[in-house]
Amino acid sequence: MASWQQLTLLSHALEAELWEARLFELGALAVTLRDGKDEPLYEPPLGTTPLWQTTQVTALFEADAPLRAQLDQLALSLALPEYQIVPLADQVWERSWMEGFEPMRFGRRLWIVPSWHTPPPQPEAVNILLDPGIAFGTGTHATTRLCLEWLDSHAAELSAKHWIDFGCGSGILAIAAAKLGAGHIDAIDIDPQAVAATCRNRDDNGITPAQLVATCGERVPLGERVDGVIANILATPLIEFAPQLSAKIRPGGWLVLSGILSEQAETVASAYRSTIDLAPATELNGWVRIEGRRYLSN
Repeated sequence: MASWQQLTLLSHALEAELWEARLFELGALAVTLRDGKDEPLYEPPLGTTPLWQTTQVTALFEADAPLRAQLDQLALSLALPEYQIVPLADQVWERSWMEGFEPMRFGRRLWIVPSWHTPPPQPEAVNILLDPGIAFGTGTHATTRLCLEWLDSHAAELSAKHWIDFGCGSGILAIAAAKLGAGHIDAIDIDPQAVAATCRNRDDNGITPAQLVATCGERVPLGERVDGVIANILATPLIEFAPQLSAKIRPGGWLVLSGILSEQAETVASAYRSTIDLAPATELNGWVRIEGRRYLSN
């Protein structure tokens, strides 16, 4: 008996990550991207951009998920590409998804390494052990890459500091911050599965619960201000939580936001501009990262 459903569709390369986000919204447990010639979409070398015309998007769903009905509903508002749904047994899923993930580098020394791979033999590498799973965030999405590269290049801003990862998903950003030297990280998510995944990934990476605390909640915690907040969620909640997130950061502290489409950047930025000295947005594949420091005078 099948344990999973595997959905495969072909998308224009520029729309692949939008489909990835849509499929996660439908309840996908994991999503991988390959080019249309069935070569794995690993992270491109620094400074290069793949020129593929089509991308194969493959998503895993629970066996009892009403996938066809969900896709029919989605087709009412979007041009749905041709797709295929096939049942998968546990062993087939494990083999299929293991083939789609390789170690990925972010910035100068940060690596995401699946547990079945040997970590890169680089003395200065900071390795995060992370497997594809239910909670979003394995490093393959542009928004995650934007955040990880910021963390890698700002390790001095993390050292012995107190940070919040708001909307932590798999915990990938909180774990990266911990590995890069953050003194304490509060990882917060509305989804209990995400909190459980964060705790599991934290333990797998040898990080103590005292250094990284994962909690389930819908609000920014009250109490003392922190040295930085990183949030890779969506534009609407980023705007909604702007007063709380801004107020939580000490004067001079950092704010790093992603999960924002390029056309949403100005709307999100305007929600923070009165309290945060924002730098120009950084764009990657139609997504942006917004960053800045809280003004010293407010």
